[in-house]
Amino acid sequence: MKLAHWLLAGTAAFAVTLQSAAQQPPAAEKVFRYAFPIPETGMDPAQVTDLYSRTLTGNVFEALYDYEYLARPVKLRPVLAESMPEVSADFKTWTIRLKHHVYFADDPAFGGKKREFTAADVVYTFKRIYDPKTRSQVISGLDEEQILGLTDLHDRAEKTGKFDYDSEIEGIKAVDRYTVRFKLGTPRPRFSQTIADPGILGIVAREVVDKYGESIMEHPVGTGPFMLSEWKRSSRITFVKNPNYREEYFDETAIPGDMVAEEIVARAKGKRLPLVDKVIISIIQEAQPRWLSFLTQEQDLMERLPANFVNQAIPNNKLAPNLAKKGIRMERVVLSDISMFYFNMEDPMVGGYTPEKVALRRAISLGYNSTEEVRLPRRGQAIVAQGPVQPNTDTYDPKWHTEMGAFDRGRAVALLDMYGYADKNGDGWRDLPDGSPLRLDIHTQGDSTSRELDEILKRNMDALGVKVNFIIGQWPEQLKLGRSGKMQMWQLGLSASAPDSGQVLQLGATAQISQQNYARFSNKHFDELFEKQGIMPDGPERDAVIREAAKIMVAYMPYKTRVHRIGTDLWQGWLTGYKRHPFTLSWWRYIDIDADKQQKK
Repeated sequence: MKLAHWLLAGTAAFAVTLQSAAQQPPAAEKVFRYAFPIPETGMDPAQVTDLYSRTLTGNVFEALYDYEYLARPVKLRPVLAESMPEVSADFKTWTIRLKHHVYFADDPAFGGKKREFTAADVVYTFKRIYDPKTRSQVISGLDEEQILGLTDLHDRAEKTGKFDYDSEIEGIKAVDRYTVRFKLGTPRPRFSQTIADPGILGIVAREVVDKYGESIMEHPVGTGPFMLSEWKRSSRITFVKNPNYREEYFDETAIPGDMVAEEIVARAKGKRLPLVDKVIISIIQEAQPRWLSFLTQEQDLMERLPANFVNQAIPNNKLAPNLAKKGIRMERVVLSDISMFYFNMEDPMVGGYTPEKVALRRAISLGYNSTEEVRLPRRGQAIVAQGPVQPNTDTYDPKWHTEMGAFDRGRAVALLDMYGYADKNGDGWRDLPDGSPLRLDIHTQGDSTSRELDEILKRNMDALGVKVNFIIGQWPEQLKLGRSGKMQMWQLGLSASAPDSGQVLQLGATAQISQQNYARFSNKHFDELFEKQGIMPDGPERDAVIREAAKIMVAYMPYKTRVHRIGTDLWQGWLTGYKRHPFTLSWWRYIDIDADKQQKK
């Protein structure tokens, strides 16, 4: 009797519990919202190169490796790989074991079946980059790794019009279902860093590419934590949690003393990733409406505070009291980037290697006041660059100084006078030595930040008597023009994707013309140094080679590297988990939202 009574009471209590649970409202959806200042170009890892599109692909697709979120100095971690690679003593053979039971997001291309990721997908992804029909910009970087057989496949396809995906090559093989082996034609000590960029080397499935063909930029399907839900081009992009994403849990360690990182660990340790249900990206190109959308709490994160609002938001680089009262948080770091403008070395006006052409570019560089850029349009949110090597990379030395970072108007004027750049027709502007007009055609964007930067450039060139003409356009179109060599000059930025300083030297490598070498610069000694540093292990000897190559760029001045920006990120009090990483773009999975607090606000 007692047993029967206990069972009855337990059943009744269980029924009450069920009824109570049914009356509970569903958990509020966690939505993370922020804005891009530049429109995306698409979402195919093999085809995108700009920072913002790579951020999208970096959170939909996954690479074999990526970086730990909180480790400083940065540290690689396995993602689709099961462990770190097995590497031969000569750095030419890399064997990688893959995780089991990893699945792509659902897509009609898979015919209603769950599709497991395998070694064959790695082989296909790398081969596809070399298919001429892909028109991949990534090929230029991979060429340096000399994966045996890929270039031959590409060249054969150029001749026949058909890429042979089923042809086995020595350079990349699926040893078995969960093992892939790379064989390289030269030692590449940092190959694991090269393949640790999900934004451009995220693994794709062949069925998806075959199904969508030319529209593949609109159909990203990866193994990552998020999948595309809605896309209004250059306006609004929505991603939702990938239900097929494997069980991954937050397991990071904070550097002692880093309060932001310690707080992230305390809140997220052991939680399953990703932490939010949805990510909404708005494209807001003008700084003022982007800032206002954050102030009015329409955005949860203000990534890289526009310089226009520095004095208002962070006077003396401290969070303004009125923002602090609202619970807003901030972090300020030197970015792994350079802001620059380039000279097209094939342009008859500013290009060329003769003494008078080199003198013209060096005079323009010396006549540009980077310190003024830092003080005025940047509002102190940058440091003057001395060369192409970015902060947070291995060879960067904050004590290194070159002519690249110097401002000397007197020397600039003397150089122009010495080489015959004088006002020959009396109109107040300098002419070329042959008497024809000298005019700089500089491509730029039409947003307020670009306008302020343009004003500094024009004021400095006016002081030299050099006429400037600004050509306003959209970033995606300018990117195409830049790669095809159809612009005389262009202002742009470049962010490092790894701690390897040697990557930035692609800017001057002959083999990178029409790819990363926007200036179309070509110098035999530079190319030799570029090749040499690529096969050297990290250390002082390699640093010296990289600096020698950088000095050649300073001497010929195909680029004027102006500043390294400082990024100040602000976020609302209900957002946790955010910390800017020097390189990785795949950080959405770590963001968490207190949805109740967000909705109340």
